[in-house]
Amino acid sequence: MAKKVKKETPLMKQYNAIKAKYPDALLLFRVGDFYETFGSDAVKASKILGIILTKRGAGSDSETELAGFPHHSLNTYLPKLVKAGERVAICDQLENPKLTKKIVKRGVTELVTPGVALNDEVLHAKSNNFLCSVYFDKKYIGISFLDVSTGEFLTSQGNTEYIDKLLQNFRPSEVLVSKQKRQQFLEYFGASFHTFYLEDWVFQTDYANEILNKHFETKTLKGFGISDLFEGIIASGSILHYLGETQHNNLKHITSINRIAEDDYVWMDKFTVRNLELYQSTNSNAVMLIDVIDKTISPMGGRTLKRWLALPLKNKDKIARRHDVVDCLYNDAATLQKFQNSIKNIGDIERLISKVATRKVNPREVIQLKNSLEAIVPIKALANQSKNRALQELGQNIHNCDELRETIKFTLNEEAPVNILKGNSIAEGFSSELDELRGLSSSGKAYLDKMLERESEITGIPSLKIASNNVFGYYIEVRNTHRDKVPEEWIRKQTLVNAERYITEELKEYEAKILGAEERILSIEQQLFSELVFNMNRFIKPVQDNALLIGQLDCLSGFAQLAKDNHYSKPNINNSHTLIIKEGRHPVIEKQLPAGEAYIANDIFLDRETQQFIMITGPNMSGKSAILRQTALIVLLAQMGSFVPAEHTEIGLIDKIFTRVGASDNISMGESTFMVEMNETASILNNISDRSLVLLDEIGRGTSTYDGISIAWSISEYLHEHPAKPKTLFATHYHELNEMSETFKRIKNYNVSIKELKDNVLFLRKLVEGGSEHSFGIHVAKMAGMPQQVIRRANKILKKLEKSHSNEELTTKVKSFKDDLQLSFFNLDDPLLEEIKEEILLTDINTLTPVEALMKLNEIKRMLLKKKQA
Repeated sequence: MAKKVKKETPLMKQYNAIKAKYPDALLLFRVGDFYETFGSDAVKASKILGIILTKRGAGSDSETELAGFPHHSLNTYLPKLVKAGERVAICDQLENPKLTKKIVKRGVTELVTPGVALNDEVLHAKSNNFLCSVYFDKKYIGISFLDVSTGEFLTSQGNTEYIDKLLQNFRPSEVLVSKQKRQQFLEYFGASFHTFYLEDWVFQTDYANEILNKHFETKTLKGFGISDLFEGIIASGSILHYLGETQHNNLKHITSINRIAEDDYVWMDKFTVRNLELYQSTNSNAVMLIDVIDKTISPMGGRTLKRWLALPLKNKDKIARRHDVVDCLYNDAATLQKFQNSIKNIGDIERLISKVATRKVNPREVIQLKNSLEAIVPIKALANQSKNRALQELGQNIHNCDELRETIKFTLNEEAPVNILKGNSIAEGFSSELDELRGLSSSGKAYLDKMLERESEITGIPSLKIASNNVFGYYIEVRNTHRDKVPEEWIRKQTLVNAERYITEELKEYEAKILGAEERILSIEQQLFSELVFNMNRFIKPVQDNALLIGQLDCLSGFAQLAKDNHYSKPNINNSHTLIIKEGRHPVIEKQLPAGEAYIANDIFLDRETQQFIMITGPNMSGKSAILRQTALIVLLAQMGSFVPAEHTEIGLIDKIFTRVGASDNISMGESTFMVEMNETASILNNISDRSLVLLDEIGRGTSTYDGISIAWSISEYLHEHPAKPKTLFATHYHELNEMSETFKRIKNYNVSIKELKDNVLFLRKLVEGGSEHSFGIHVAKMAGMPQQVIRRANKILKKLEKSHSNEELTTKVKSFKDDLQLSFFNLDDPLLEEIKEEILLTDINTLTPVEALMKLNEIKRMLLKKKQA
């Protein structure tokens, strides 16, 4: 039996034709006062939005699923669709339905995607909304980020690890990838991003250069400092291509493209960013660092803070400039208060000027922009008066934007509405024609009152009423009791239960005059507002510059406020290789302590000569991980320009922070906890530098005890012997590792102190010199509420195990080892020489790196020295 073909109504034929052009998008199809979705789009929309799913043409050959919502609710429903990862094509009516007898002409006016949105309900004020593109080449991967709501355009390129780090830091809402590289992207970077796949031809060198130069109206990209980023340029070009494809062609606010210079910022791999919980966590209840340190007031300041947190500085002078500004504001409470009061009155000028460029701005937002620019004027004056040079420069660089402010003030009514169609947007006195028409419109009530008074006298009807409706305009209403007094020339238009409605020639003439005036008023207001917005495009760059400077000032003011509120101190950043922290605290944990409970502060000292490596032992729950994290966070805060939670700090510039703290199991991708731990640790060992800070927690615990100790020992030895001598904190519950300090001179033992009570353990959380002898695991289990039966049994087993590894057995092993060492050093049958021989023969010199070769040689040398000393 032949399959029944669905019949297409003219409306559905039009819908299907438009839908075919946007197969990957959910199509919102304007029908009268509603946006409708059909078919599979309707099923999807009903689930996401929680709206009723019905059927159009139920029971007929053209039956199809239907779900819709009122057009004025677009700002309510659109964000929900976009946040669910949907690409939404908004299809509007392109002509007035009243002016055509055919089907209304329709077309897509905007394509909103997770990464391309200007809707305030979709965007987060203090976060960027980045669209990203990733281009895979043979040597490097190119990457580009664009926030169409602010105009920020960034690009870079590098290896897989660097690109992964950038994706983690910038957290784009949508990522563009070539269709041919779909699998490669998923393999390298996972499936957690909203991705959209473009045709491969878009990612071409010539096309990318052409589209970028055309946009910026340049002949070369050298002026932006990115001409050597071949892969980055291709990624950037594909973003502009995508914006064109999504109907976003008004992009004058994208005035430049900037390089993300890898060498300018502290390196933190994605594991470190995740482990330190800077701005995201796998634990939904966790408090992030950003939650604690964000004292910014403006949206620009909030976005700046996130950028600074993702990209801490390595340049000592730039860091010092930020610290000096914070210090100035910290010590001048009055100036800080004045800056903050002014910043409170500044709206999101960065996104407002972007709306001007994209022609999405409304009259009230233009007034908001003007008011925000006025609030910047006293900031400029205050900064200029400052004794701090950086603040003076900031004040000099702020634009007064006098002409723009005056133009808006002269053109728009201060109480302008959101919708231009509501009228009364243009200021009185700006247009003589508009003022004349408004006068005609406003005098209408007086004219009608006079007409009503005159007609009542002539007819003798005391209860006449003049009103209007959408069906037949103005009318005179007469109660039935006076119907016999109605003049013959009045024309009856409607009969009600208790009254009749009439029109007169005079009333119709007046109506035409009034309606004509109102239509003309709206037309003139729209035209004048469009001209204003067009002229405002000249001021995009100055306003963007102001947004950048206010964001920086807000951020630095926030740092000063943070320091005042939480007793932070100014760090000393220098070019040494020393790290000194006196009375350091964890910025997040200290804010979560019960009222009245003081945070136990700790000291840290690391250098390359005497104490390069601190081995921290102590039981679980004693605070080892907190000490590691707070050390990293103090360095991070210092190098992003903030004061730090410590009494005193001296920080030799750090260029890389590596952490392996806490479990980060990746079972969902088929990897064990131990495998993930080893991958992350390998990444650290392969990338260390002489200015690295390495923080390792419980490495090796994911395998058997002896394997774990062996791995932890080997990693520690590698870090100690590495020519870079990276500053390292290694927290472990393997107290056997304390023995390393006897052999390796720059490894020092510390422990997180505890106090043993009769039946319990008190964690003092204070870092003290010396190793820990026990792990106190059973005490921790008891504190966690483990049943007493389990605790008693564990203690019995522990005593049994300790007995089986008694001192007598250990003495026998040591004596045997000493006897072996007493053999002649030159005896060719010596087991030690045999061991060295095997070590050399098993080493593949073709794959050995220079560092590994030096370490191997050093290991053999140490074995021989031990023999000789014996």
